[in-house]
Amino acid sequence: MEKSKPKIILSAAMSIDGKIATTTGDSKLSSKSDMKRVHKLRSQVDAILVGNKTIEADNPRLTVRLVKGKNPIRIILTSLGKIPKNSHILKTAKKIPTIAACSEKISKSQYITLEKHSVQVIISGKNSINIKKLMKFLYQNNIKSILLEGGGLTIWEFAKENLVDEIFLTISPRIIGGKNSISLVDGEGFSKIINSPKFKLKKFHRLKDELVLHYVKL
Repeated sequence: MEKSKPKIILSAAMSIDGKIATTTGDSKLSSKSDMKRVHKLRSQVDAILVGNKTIEADNPRLTVRLVKGKNPIRIILTSLGKIPKNSHILKTAKKIPTIAACSEKISKSQYITLEKHSVQVIISGKNSINIKKLMKFLYQNNIKSILLEGGGLTIWEFAKENLVDEIFLTISPRIIGGKNSISLVDGEGFSKIINSPKFKLKKFHRLKDELVLHYVKL
């Protein structure tokens, strides 16, 4: 599997207590300096991937703007093929290559809507998205590196399959709290520590009060 999938790089900013967003969905944790670093990282990968809940909550552009560089292909995980009509993703899909990874449960009308907006639809999985199958397809179509930017449930899907190769994690000097706040990794989690992926700290550097950690998979 390792030789037939793109390199998966997890990029995220979290609070001191491990949250990536508040209960209201506010996720603006990174400083401008850190965002420049993230945009440079975006310019160095083939694609950037998020779940549809991230699109609904943040309405991101998923482009390179703060530094010079190419825009990566944008991949949205959306089992039913639903991407908000007023999102920046759909509004710019004619200019920036965009893929919607869906399951067979996508309706014909949703399929047509996405195609009208020039979004490439990839079906991977029957009732839900088959991540491993999707990664193999993307690799075979020359997508060799993917920046995984969230959210918590999407990151879990990659973590539980042990697909994450590197992590760039910014620790923001804030405490968010709240049992319903979004954690870096959501989902059901691993029942035993021994079953969870292990990483090695490769580098770290300080951006004023932020700490950027770079991990690689052992």
